[in-house]
Amino acid sequence: MCHFFANQHPDSYAFETRSIRLNGQSTSIRLEKIFWRILEQIASRQGMSVPRFISTLHGEVLNLWGEVANFTSHLRCICVVALETRPEASEIGDRRVA
Repeated sequence: MCHFFANQHPDSYAFETRSIRLNGQSTSIRLEKIFWRILEQIASRQGMSVPRFISTLHGEVLNLWGEVANFTSHLRCICVVALETRPEASEIGDRRVA
């Protein structure tokens, strides 16, 4: 069982930093590459680029909850929720995102 998880290539959890504009301010977000891939798929489903999706999401979160203490963690959780709630998710490790 653990072989599946232990066998993940180190590139999938290597960090990647991207510059994004949030509320008119330039900032950097550092996530593991696998989360960027999931965010790309989520943004595509929404008909947006990743920067636009993240900026829109950040604005909506600010309106609902106020400032997010750790927005990067919030992005990771969004990726997990997207994987958990997709209709065709049949097993852990399925790499497709609905």
